[in-house]
Amino acid sequence: MVTTRRPTSRTTVDEPVALRQRILETAEALLETEGLQALSLREVARRAGVTHQAPYHHFADRESILAELVTQGFDDLAQRLAKANDSAASAGPRKALMQSGTAYVGYAIEHPGVFRIMFRREVCDASRFPAALAASERAHRELLRLVALMHAGAQDEALTSTYWSLVHGLAGLIIDGPLAEQLPTLAARRSHMRATLKQFADFVLGPEAA
Repeated sequence: MVTTRRPTSRTTVDEPVALRQRILETAEALLETEGLQALSLREVARRAGVTHQAPYHHFADRESILAELVTQGFDDLAQRLAKANDSAASAGPRKALMQSGTAYVGYAIEHPGVFRIMFRREVCDASRFPAALAASERAHRELLRLVALMHAGAQDEALTSTYWSLVHGLAGLIIDGPLAEQLPTLAARRSHMRATLKQFADFVLGPEAA
């Protein structure tokens, strides 16, 4: 006699994963619309449409949710920067530099709520959340790699900080500084980002040939 196994309910299997992601997405949306001070597990649960206890099945406390958002943020950023660096061999240094800057500033424009907390130690204590620390180190290594690609293999933390300051400062001006008011639309922000990064590429590599 041949027996067949009944397929496992996908809804049942995926429900915990889906709920966890729903909580994270709700928390990110809350950060973007209301800010860090408004984020609590109770408020996240209310906005996600789940019981007050539901977030505690996946996260010990508010900081744990923030740490996961920070980890995901640095993972995403590291992947974007790596993709830009990987393009250098085929696309050339100028395009790789522009893509790297676009990866960094573009992430901030697309995810301002998470970007605002990624570099705040009082929000996410790396000694408690090693995954967040590891993800941030991966992103930093891609910045070091970019500098090496632009400057014949140079391993220079000060030069890396110069590059970092440009993209981080531009991101901050666009999402929270005076440029936030001057550039209210996503299209305007992206256009200004591209124009600024082109100027930076000209400064680093010389003006592009006509």
